[in-house]
Amino acid sequence: MDYEVLYGQLQELEKQLKDKLAQMQKLGKSIAKETEGGDLRGLARDLGAMIEANQQQAAALQELAACVEGFDTQAYFESGAFAGQMLEYCRELSVDVRGEYPVYEMFPYRVRFDTENQDIYLDRRKVQCMRPKSFIQTVKAGQERLMKAPFNAQSFVNELADAYDLAVMRQKKVPDADIYLTSLYKFLAPMSRFRREYDQQNFAFDLARLYTSGLETAKNGRRFQFGPSRDGKKALRILDAEGKEQFLATIRFFNGEED
Repeated sequence: MDYEVLYGQLQELEKQLKDKLAQMQKLGKSIAKETEGGDLRGLARDLGAMIEANQQQAAALQELAACVEGFDTQAYFESGAFAGQMLEYCRELSVDVRGEYPVYEMFPYRVRFDTENQDIYLDRRKVQCMRPKSFIQTVKAGQERLMKAPFNAQSFVNELADAYDLAVMRQKKVPDADIYLTSLYKFLAPMSRFRREYDQQNFAFDLARLYTSGLETAKNGRRFQFGPSRDGKKALRILDAEGKEQFLATIRFFNGEED
């Protein structure tokens, strides 16, 4: 089962409909002219031609409807055909993807399949789409828009430094201790309504842009350093400037040179 096969059939039938519609519009103009001029012979001829074109258009519409109704969308989802073809287009269009059905990460998006209702969720937005290629094109276009969106790395790292200082105080750490980024996220978005607008994936995306910005210092000249963790669940996955995955778990702000 492949939507592209159905798509080819639909395109052919849609072309037939478009051609018949254009023919009927042309005949309609002729009929109006013949009616005005009293050309009953021509009028009878073109009316007959229009009736035939209308019947052919109706037949094409019925065939089009039959093609759509004959495509089993539930089986397309449940069999894994949609997901398999989607992954193929991720490779073809160079869209980074991780995860397993029914949940995938296409940084910074989270993609979830609702098999029961044949729906796809891109983050929290429900996307009505049965064409894997079109869906991945939508994802890629969204990623490109996000990458082009304005981003003030200095402002972001300053806010991160403020959250870091608060975390150090609350957790009773030494001033230049490593703090988990997931902990800092909770300080940046302390309330659930804030987290709905700015979820952890958005935070990871901003970290990725900071990571690739080349910025090295926050306010007051303090330097910062990202670090790893043995606990993979604590790390945030990002993509660097070359599209390679990196895992950032901690950050620390300090004065002087990097250790």
